[in-house]
Amino acid sequence: MNMLPMRWQSGRFEFLTAVRTTMQNELHFELSEFHTRFAAVKKEMAHRGIDILLHSEPPNQNYLTGYNAYSFYTPQMVIVAQDHDEPIWVGRFMDRVSATMTTYLAEDNIRAYPDTYVQSATLSAYVFMAKIVKEVGGENACIGVETGGYYYPARGHFDLTRALPDAEFVDADVLVGWIRLVKSPAEVAIMRQAGQLADVAMKRVVDTVEAGVRECDIAAAIYHQQASGTAEFGGDYSCCPPDLCIGERSIAPHAAWTDDRLPESTVVNLELSGCRHRYQVNLARTIVVGKPSPSFQDLSEIAIEALNVGLEAVRPGRTCSEVESDFRQALARHGIVKESRIGYPTGIGFPPASGESTASIRKGDETVLRPGMVFHMMPGLWLDNVGITITQSFVVSDSGYEPLTTTPRKLFVK
Repeated sequence: MNMLPMRWQSGRFEFLTAVRTTMQNELHFELSEFHTRFAAVKKEMAHRGIDILLHSEPPNQNYLTGYNAYSFYTPQMVIVAQDHDEPIWVGRFMDRVSATMTTYLAEDNIRAYPDTYVQSATLSAYVFMAKIVKEVGGENACIGVETGGYYYPARGHFDLTRALPDAEFVDADVLVGWIRLVKSPAEVAIMRQAGQLADVAMKRVVDTVEAGVRECDIAAAIYHQQASGTAEFGGDYSCCPPDLCIGERSIAPHAAWTDDRLPESTVVNLELSGCRHRYQVNLARTIVVGKPSPSFQDLSEIAIEALNVGLEAVRPGRTCSEVESDFRQALARHGIVKESRIGYPTGIGFPPASGESTASIRKGDETVLRPGMVFHMMPGLWLDNVGITITQSFVVSDSGYEPLTTTPRKLFVK
């Protein structure tokens, strides 16, 4: 058996040149792309008067460094300092090797805290991180933090502010999110692959659904197809489980599956996703087991009509609010009102959510559409006693929109 060359240092084995060789295979973008992202973040930091930015959110860490490992259940951070020429990754000691393998960072910019800090009642990884912040001039700096993030706990903020009492902490929750909103051509290329993964997963479901099949077996088929992907490439784990809303639960947008068997006549509302190199594309369809009622068939045609009107309203220079208005008017012609937003941006995703927390296709959102923005147009209708979900993910093109999935926009009947 071939062994990688290793050495014992500071209580851990460190791989030598073999790791660096592997690392190049796990970067999915050219170094120039990472440098462009880094420069854009620094420019926005300067505009806001921020000296140091602490990224607690895994999608932002991935965007800036390429880092990808299932390690975000313990504290980890990517630090961007105006006076430092690369981001600094900080995480648990055993995940340092993943940072070496999946990022472009120099070894000096990959830092790790000992395992004694993990789930400790007396030690805080954020105090460890504060020491690194001081190294890059943060003791008296203006420090931006992602206060609305899923991975920025109250205890972490308390420990950071206590360890850096002379620094000024400011909210920079979606600073990187707004930069990420416009995807590069290389990102869009990966999202096209993610769309293909969503399509094959949906086809697997349509082929699987029939009376007598257990709901949990439908879910299992989704997970299998999401991972196995296509003959050309496989998929990653998705940011969230599929929404498998069946029968009475078809009026609930985010219901969970059971181990019940499908009856002879029922409605299956399903939202799933394809994920490629952490980029996620969502897709939802409604499948009817048995013969749909005339009123449900009519509702499906109304939903598809309004969705198509919304898509045709997409073009650079228009606002999210204007697109929503066209969709809303199409629904209103049939006496239907949809209260919730009809779209959200997607891109790099980690649990628990696939959507980006920036623009929404909703009334009052004046975000101007630009080529490279990616949205999931999700005009699901959940009415008092019926629900239907037929959606479309797309990228804003130079003249309109490009669909990222090819599954027909129709009601499927089994």
